[in-house]
Amino acid sequence: MTIAIGDKLPDVKLVKVGESGPDTVQSGEYFAGKKVALFAVPGAFTPTCSAKHLPGFVEKADQLKAKGIDEIACTSVNDAFVMGAWGKAGDAADITLLADGNAEFAKAVGLTMDGSAYGMGTRSQRYSMIVNDGVVEQLNVEASGSFEVSSADHLLGQL
Repeated sequence: MTIAIGDKLPDVKLVKVGESGPDTVQSGEYFAGKKVALFAVPGAFTPTCSAKHLPGFVEKADQLKAKGIDEIACTSVNDAFVMGAWGKAGDAADITLLADGNAEFAKAVGLTMDGSAYGMGTRSQRYSMIVNDGVVEQLNVEASGSFEVSSADHLLGQL
C-alpha cells in the first residue's frame, strides 16, 4: 500500500551520511519535530538524478527554508558511501542524504520500482513530499520516466 497525504511515515532504519561517515538513524526519530522536504531518486549518479533532481534542491534550498522547511533530505536505494560521494560531487552540503541500502524505507512507504531491466534491482520511485513531524502533508510521485512533480520548483509552489 502506498503512503498517502495524512499518513505517518513508517519507522525504519536509514543511514544518514555525515561528515564523519555513516550514522544509523530511525526514520521515526529523524522526521519527528520538524518540517522536512524529502525527495527520493532511483539512484545516485544516474542521469536525471544528478543533472536535474539533486541540483534543483541544492539551488532552491534557501527558498525552501524561507518558506518554513527546517531540513531538506534525499533518500535513495544506495549505500551510505555512494550517497556521500554523490553529495560531495553535487555540492549538496545543505541536503541530508539518507541511504536506504536495503530498500526498507522505499518498501515501507510503498514506493518501489523494479529496475532489474537496467541491472539495478529494487529501487525507489522518484517522488517528493513535505513531511511535518513525521506526517505526510504533500506527496508528488512521478510517472515512470518523468521528472516534473517531484522537482524543487514544484514543491516550492506547494508551500
